[in-house]
Amino acid sequence: MRKFLGYILSPFAITAFFLVLVIFQPIQWINYKVFGYSAHKKSVDALNFCLLSTYYILFNSVKFVNKQNLPQGRPMIIMANHQSLIDIPPMIYFFRKHHAKFISKIELAKGIPSISYNLRVGGGANIDRKDPRQSITELVKLGTRMKEKGWSAMIFPEGTRSKDGHVKTFQSAGIATLLKKCPNALLVPVAINKSWEMVRYGLFPLNTFTPMTWEVLEPIEPGTAPVDELVKLAEERIRQKVG
Repeated sequence: MRKFLGYILSPFAITAFFLVLVIFQPIQWINYKVFGYSAHKKSVDALNFCLLSTYYILFNSVKFVNKQNLPQGRPMIIMANHQSLIDIPPMIYFFRKHHAKFISKIELAKGIPSISYNLRVGGGANIDRKDPRQSITELVKLGTRMKEKGWSAMIFPEGTRSKDGHVKTFQSAGIATLLKKCPNALLVPVAINKSWEMVRYGLFPLNTFTPMTWEVLEPIEPGTAPVDELVKLAEERIRQKVG
């Protein structure tokens, strides 16, 4: 029944999603070019709120659980498991007060309305996985911005999406590079649950009545152990919550 309803509702949800992207492309451009960073960021926050709102067209739900007292103004490295592209808009919106910048594939920085423009001018790191030197340079630049501006970074340490929801092994290299430039960045694990079910059949039909959650777990102070061990600890905490 859920899949059947997906055939009916997916065209509406997909149309709404892409309409939001098209509408916010000129809004972002004007805000960035005319009013600067703060106005552009507000438009990005609104963009991602509207994007995640389209999930409700399918009677899916988005729940953000944060029982942690996260500091404002202190850089953070927000680490989450990655189940689908559905993960991203809620992450950006829920962490909007922390100026969190995504580490993304460079391929996403062109060709996608709103998303590509934000990746190019928003202050994140667009890395070329085929070019290690370029990737390290981008991460170093992001780490420097984090230290100077108090921004945060978002990263999916699995590297690729888990299409069945099972957590893959976390990679620590990118996080280690960020910590070299911004050694006081707080490590914040986030467990994402059930978002893979919304796209379990692919982009069409999208699934319906899926209860999705984003839960902030206990932060980890940097410097208390080698980076590999800290990332492994974050992975273990996320694994305990994902199921």
